[in-house]
Amino acid sequence: MNIQQTEVVIIGAGFSGIAAAKKLHEAKIPFLVLEARERIGGRVFTKHLSENLYVDLGGQWIGPTQDRMYALCQELNIPYFKTYDEGKNILNLRGKIRTYQGIIPKIDPLSLINLDILMRMLERMAKQIDIHSPWTHPKAGKWDGMTLDDFLKKYSKTKSCYEVIKIGCETIFACELSEISLLHALFYIRSGTSLDCLINIKNGAQQHRIESGMQRIIEEMAKPFYDKIIFESPVERVIQGADSISVDFGDRSIEAQEAIIAIPPPLLNQIQFEPGLSKEKQGLLQNYPMGRVGKCFMIYDKPFWRTLDYSGQVVSDDPLTHQTVFDCSPADGSFGILMGFVIGNRAEEYFSLSEEERKNRMMRSLKQYFGEKAETAIQYLDFTMSDEAWSKGCYAGLMPVNSWSKFQDNYKKSEDRLHFAGTEAATRWHGYIEGAVLAGEAAASKIIKNQPN
Repeated sequence: MNIQQTEVVIIGAGFSGIAAAKKLHEAKIPFLVLEARERIGGRVFTKHLSENLYVDLGGQWIGPTQDRMYALCQELNIPYFKTYDEGKNILNLRGKIRTYQGIIPKIDPLSLINLDILMRMLERMAKQIDIHSPWTHPKAGKWDGMTLDDFLKKYSKTKSCYEVIKIGCETIFACELSEISLLHALFYIRSGTSLDCLINIKNGAQQHRIESGMQRIIEEMAKPFYDKIIFESPVERVIQGADSISVDFGDRSIEAQEAIIAIPPPLLNQIQFEPGLSKEKQGLLQNYPMGRVGKCFMIYDKPFWRTLDYSGQVVSDDPLTHQTVFDCSPADGSFGILMGFVIGNRAEEYFSLSEEERKNRMMRSLKQYFGEKAETAIQYLDFTMSDEAWSKGCYAGLMPVNSWSKFQDNYKKSEDRLHFAGTEAATRWHGYIEGAVLAGEAAASKIIKNQPN
């Protein structure tokens, strides 16, 4: 077996793994990065269709309080631009299409009052959560024992209120709301600053996009140590000895003093650990599913909806189409791109169709919203991380009922020489690229701190 030696081995070259590598590189600590794919980026994946045309098939936005991402843009001299957010938004609720301004759709007065009360309840409860130990809240057991869907159904007094907040929450969490506990939802909201921040474009998590795509940031981050990344090398076995760690992949092995594991949670189950991971971590991994989301892009010569005074934003409860639609055109508007999210069960049904059927379904819905010009698309494409072997889903791992109470923060806890990163290990901006970067840097900091003077 071909054996290489280094001080630290990093498993995974997504934002978390590369952030860890960057920090180690700056501290002059030797390392190697193992990546199963042929590319870096992980759950971030920018596809360039031509010189001036690109789509972000994975993560794509940054917003206020994501301070590390803005600092990286400044450090690496990478420009960003505001997400288009002008004109009328569209609500498709039970087959009736109407327009509205701002973030709250135009529904009947009773439903609007109910929606406002429900959102304020979630905000108030989330503010009580300690993001470092959400299970310590006096009502943690109760909140962890019910799903987010249970809670919303209980306090939604009208069908319209429930449908609107359901769509918004599905877009935030990338799952059916019965798949996560209320406590996890409250932790996630608090981790991402506030519910208002998570759902908004202006002053929210979707405020800015990166010129030329999000992957540009990670590629610039990795440039100084790109030769330290070994591609197409899925890890098969991790053996912890008394003095070192051995990481086996194919007919090769790396021996190191410590390891950082920065991959989606389901992939940990595909690695043989000797000795095995802790019972707590193994118990969590038995029921730690990933979010289910697809991104669908309809591309036009120009963003024609802007001249019709539409923002390009849509919210829909139609089970046959996208929960939400956004204008994802390039900064200069040289092309028009409408991107629709299909989430949870809708995503599974949608991607069971042929690509032609998916294209036709999206085009029919966009024609409903924006008129006949929606049929003039020059290209359609879509993508779901659920179909990608080395992601298994997106945006992040989901904590079902009673998971926080039973397993607490065992996912991110180091085990001897093994340190765990990825956005699932983040307390701040958990589930976002910001969280991935912070978790990777935190894992690297543990190693740096343990270095002899």
